[in-house]
Amino acid sequence: MVHAFLIHTLRAPNLEDASLCRVLYSCVFGTEKSADDPRPHGAERDRLLQKEQILTVARQVESLCQLQQQACGRPPTDLQPQSSDEPVPLHEAPHGAFYLAAGDPFQEPKIVVWLGVLPLGFALVLDIHENLLLAESTLRLLARLLLDHLRLLAPSTNLLLRADRIEGILARFLPHGQLLFLNDQFVQDLEKEFSAAWPR
Repeated sequence: MVHAFLIHTLRAPNLEDASLCRVLYSCVFGTEKSADDPRPHGAERDRLLQKEQILTVARQVESLCQLQQQACGRPPTDLQPQSSDEPVPLHEAPHGAFYLAAGDPFQEPKIVVWLGVLPLGFALVLDIHENLLLAESTLRLLARLLLDHLRLLAPSTNLLLRADRIEGILARFLPHGQLLFLNDQFVQDLEKEFSAAWPR
């Protein structure tokens, strides 16, 4: 099962004026429970803990993306926004996966699959037994749909105003955090359904 999905900013490496990594959107599909934790549980504490965990993942993705960019010799400008009319070559985008040990930051071990698309990072936090190839293809599909339908790379895009559309895409292509085996025809049908419900 997918534990969480997130979209966050990516800073270009070696830029002094770069702002801190920010989580722009996150969706957590399950809650962690720990019988060993003596601290009182409450909605506010759980929310803050989730926020901290998601930010930790975003920072690690950002670091790995920067390392990959530098190792490939790509200039920092590769992470800067481009015209929203230009197609984004997702197959060339930096991507990867990494393991999170138990307690760092989640109670159970997790695997993170990530994709860096210009100034945005997309990530899935998975249970360790999940199919990584399926997770990567799902993440690429989600990124493509979000970029196409929400025009996320346009300068005036505000994800907070489009959270309902993001949730609409997740509900169809990642329902309740379940990875789906989807053929091209089914993806097209779901896209048509989404487009009818949420015209651009």
